[in-house]
Amino acid sequence: MDLTHYGTKADADEIKDTRIAQPLIVAASMASYAVLVDTLGERSAFSAVAGHSVGEITAAYICGILDTESSLKFVKNRGEQMAKAAGLEASSMAAVVGGDQELVLGKLAELGLFAANYNGKGQIVAAGSATEIQELIQSPPAGTRVVGLAVAGAFHTSFMESAKDELSSLASSLITSNPDLIIWSNSDGSSIERGDKFLELLINQVSKPVRWDKTMDSMILAGVTKIIELLPGGTLTGIAKRSMPGVDTLALKNPEDLQKATSFARGQV
Repeated sequence: MDLTHYGTKADADEIKDTRIAQPLIVAASMASYAVLVDTLGERSAFSAVAGHSVGEITAAYICGILDTESSLKFVKNRGEQMAKAAGLEASSMAAVVGGDQELVLGKLAELGLFAANYNGKGQIVAAGSATEIQELIQSPPAGTRVVGLAVAGAFHTSFMESAKDELSSLASSLITSNPDLIIWSNSDGSSIERGDKFLELLINQVSKPVRWDKTMDSMILAGVTKIIELLPGGTLTGIAKRSMPGVDTLALKNPEDLQKATSFARGQV
């Protein structure tokens, strides 16, 4: 896969295919991390790491669970298998913004939809049959705004179960190491101390909800005061600003943001 082409020359339509988007996101995150460490001149500024959905692969790389080659092999296979699973049945996702969480979850259950991402205060991502997602968009729960997402299918739900077999087969050939930084899992926000356990969670993650709300809770309990979001940055720092008051954030979106990193990272992040 020519990641340089997709990252610098391809247009939005070309890279929206999840088979391309997933490796591209992880590669961009890994590359921006390498440049960030080079800019800071050290790695010791960082005390912990976490990733959202496919970002957990980058997190596993940063803390030493997976090496570069294994990370990219895993994400390439993940994108291919999730695309294949998405092709079995028409499915989609939509962000539900605002409203009471219990009310939102009740509406999803009523429509036979899943809560695929719990993104903290004021946002749940729904997933399921494309027909039901469209019904949710047309008839949103009280006090909410529902925005359809341009995705290949209902990620992080039972629609992705078939993707796990090939991922498990690949994972059996990968060598893991135990993390050398704190790493929090999307499964329940807990800190994982064994590399093989985190890899197992990465496999299961494709059909399980992303509990980013619990991941942020763990950050708060650990006393995190600063967060740097790697490329393509912006989404998670935006969520943190709503759900983690008092925490300083820096999102890497362009080379200029790297110039801010040195002063931002004084003290641990």
